[in-house]
Amino acid sequence: MDAGKGLPAIKSHRELHIWIIENLKMVPVPEKAYGNFFEEHCYIILHVPQGPKPTQAASSDLHFWVGKEAGAEAQGAAGAFVQRLQEALGGQAVQHREAQGHESHCFLSYFRKGIIYRKGGLASDLKHVETNVFNIQRLLHIRGRKHVSATEVELSWNSFNKGDIFLLDLGRVMIQWNGPKTSISEKSRGLTLTRSLQERERGGRARIGVVHDEAEATDLMQIMEAVLGCRAGSVRAAMPNKSITQLQKANVRLYHVYEKGEDLVVQELATRPLTQDLLQEEDCCILDQGGFKIYVWQGRKSSPQDKKAAFTWAAGFIRAKGYPTYTNVEVVNDGAESAAFQQLFRTWSTQRGKSKNPGGTNKLIPAKLDVGLLHSQPELAAQLRMLDDGSGKVEVWCIQDLRRQPVDPKHHGQLCTGNCYLVLYTYLKLGRVQYILYLWQGHQAPADEIKALNCNAEELDAMYCGALVQEHVTMGSEPPHFLAIFQGQLVVFQGSTGHKGEGQPAPAARLFHVQGTDSHNTRTMEVAARASSLNSSDIFLLVTASVSYLWFGKGCNGDQREMARVVAPAISGKSVETVLEGQEPSHFWVALGGRAPYPSSKRLPEEGCSHQPRLFECSSQMGCLVLTEVVFFSQEDLDKYDVMLLDTWQEIFLWLGEAASERKTAAVAWGREYLETHPAGRSPATPLVLVKQGHEPPTFTGWFSTWDPYKWMNQQSHEEADASLGAAPAVSELTAEVNNLQLSRRPGDGRAGPLTRQALQDSPDSSESELAPRPKAGGSHTDTGTSPDISSTSPSSSGGLSRELLQHQAAEDLPEGVDPARKEFYLSDSDFQDIFGRSKEEFYSMATWKQQQEKKRLGFF
Repeated sequence: MDAGKGLPAIKSHRELHIWIIENLKMVPVPEKAYGNFFEEHCYIILHVPQGPKPTQAASSDLHFWVGKEAGAEAQGAAGAFVQRLQEALGGQAVQHREAQGHESHCFLSYFRKGIIYRKGGLASDLKHVETNVFNIQRLLHIRGRKHVSATEVELSWNSFNKGDIFLLDLGRVMIQWNGPKTSISEKSRGLTLTRSLQERERGGRARIGVVHDEAEATDLMQIMEAVLGCRAGSVRAAMPNKSITQLQKANVRLYHVYEKGEDLVVQELATRPLTQDLLQEEDCCILDQGGFKIYVWQGRKSSPQDKKAAFTWAAGFIRAKGYPTYTNVEVVNDGAESAAFQQLFRTWSTQRGKSKNPGGTNKLIPAKLDVGLLHSQPELAAQLRMLDDGSGKVEVWCIQDLRRQPVDPKHHGQLCTGNCYLVLYTYLKLGRVQYILYLWQGHQAPADEIKALNCNAEELDAMYCGALVQEHVTMGSEPPHFLAIFQGQLVVFQGSTGHKGEGQPAPAARLFHVQGTDSHNTRTMEVAARASSLNSSDIFLLVTASVSYLWFGKGCNGDQREMARVVAPAISGKSVETVLEGQEPSHFWVALGGRAPYPSSKRLPEEGCSHQPRLFECSSQMGCLVLTEVVFFSQEDLDKYDVMLLDTWQEIFLWLGEAASERKTAAVAWGREYLETHPAGRSPATPLVLVKQGHEPPTFTGWFSTWDPYKWMNQQSHEEADASLGAAPAVSELTAEVNNLQLSRRPGDGRAGPLTRQALQDSPDSSESELAPRPKAGGSHTDTGTSPDISSTSPSSSGGLSRELLQHQAAEDLPEGVDPARKEFYLSDSDFQDIFGRSKEEFYSMATWKQQQEKKRLGFF
């Protein structure tokens, strides 16, 4: 970076850079303080992707964040710095204007553990975050589902509501209060943020208590009331959720914007669905996504003056529309558009500008697939949409009389438009048996059969103990692997009874359209037996009572002809005559009812899809789908309580966490709603793939930069995380800690007042005073229980109980007075060091989940 322009240096090896605007200068924020934002300041955030990853774009993202109390002078300075940074970056970064509390999903995705909004400003002589400082007294309001934020609020019961999480932070003691209307996943993510604060700001030495149920957490409530005063009445109701639904996001409008004299002209060009050819390289455009987000698109040949005015134009547009001033603004450049912008258009060509995800384009599938290569390189399997070469075990059932009836293997590749089918494919991946169940639906299938298809799929899934990946497939939109299962001989007949038309009066002539060049992309569909059904780019098989004709259009190639010769015998048992377009015998036209015009121009090759995959968390509000995007996603973003939607454009994956499996029906409905309300006007026939935690196929895992197949075996659940807080102090110890802080009383009313700063500063800061826990039996909150009187029941530092009395012993076999949840505490210091390889002080300073793992491994759990 050019230091002469007053711009800071950028370290090439780092993905994320954050600067605070202080005294009208860009001051770097220390990495340990990332995620902390002072309300009176503006910040600049630069994200530079490191290395090629299939889930990430190649372009940088440059954010300009404005605190709700930031002054106009600081905002002006930040805006100027952003413009100069953009110029130094070659003008290709995607620019964002972020307002506190209304940040884009892209911005929020940088801070996986959450964001802390801090009151006031950053004094020049203070650090952003100081570790091991305990003179703190504040109340944080924690909200959010996938993206969590904490805002400092008034230290009062009036700040609470039943639908959110609140953290009473007293420095040495941190009490997380979970509203009764919060979900398990919200509690889990709130605890993640709490623990992050504990580690970053207290060096892991603060004590955490969690209130799930006030009636069962009376000790913790006493501490809270000692600080906040006695609560009058109950906590107020949950705040209404104002999340933007997919239906709102579907309303897109594109405007051409330009200056005429001193006036700004905004001219509407089009509404949903938008096409890329509306964007001209000489122009600048504004795309309004339902007032939820404003995009400013800058053509590569637009003037430098117009490019500099992008945020000003957006602000004027927002005022003119009456939108909130915090409406998110994203400025994108021709050839470096974000994934979110690209997906607002029906198609996005790789020919215009530089594709941000070359790996996302369609790829040709080799004739002979190396199955081992697909399993060892899941990213290849994902891009090709191939689990393997289709050589696994295949079972097919047809839905008849609302029940599944097995289909004879000789008819496996023969489906009917009026029926529904279940196709179970079994294969081996790295020595492990895996399954995928295709739910195939014909265009003419009745509603009761479609319902029965789903019911029978659930029965099969139950038979296989929930191990089936389920893919909903609509006739004509079959994925490559489905076609490969039938080795390119998939034939779809008109009608609904039997196969190959059995059980129906045989028509005088039947016409079949053969499309494809190999076993992975060939399908044959019966069409109306008339000349207008033909086209010169493909091959057709005409079956009559006496002879069958294989008609080759002028535009077909050798691979198409070879596949057609393979398919023909599966349809017609008669001899097949080859007919070239323009050399048809008269009987051919008679069978089709006479000559008629048909498409004769050569079909242009389809353009590759350059859309990159996007991951969303699914939820519902008032019956409407709400999606929260996770940008730059990884396996870490999949939580057992989640329903996640992965859009690869050609397929929609719906991932069900282990604790969300009962929402299977809702997940499929959400997938369909997503397609129906997509701004680009997506095809409702796009395959939907239902994937369960622990049974992910390579076509799913390949979209993640790395994938650990053993992660779920080692992952700590929310309940386990809750229980592991037992390795922190017991409630009585928390109470004692607060008592040590010498709560001051407000004169006159007898209510507890704030802790005195002197008491906080004078409180002991010694790990030796931090005691291990004793969980309370039956308690519903974490850090519960009653610690024994340390003077009477705890071993001395020099003595202690022998390891034989404690290690690998059941609770009923322990010496009297020993807490089963903290057996290791009763070891002598020397035995503890010998067994755990560290001192008690070092052990209890570790993260609590690590303590639990060590105790399990060594026989003290």
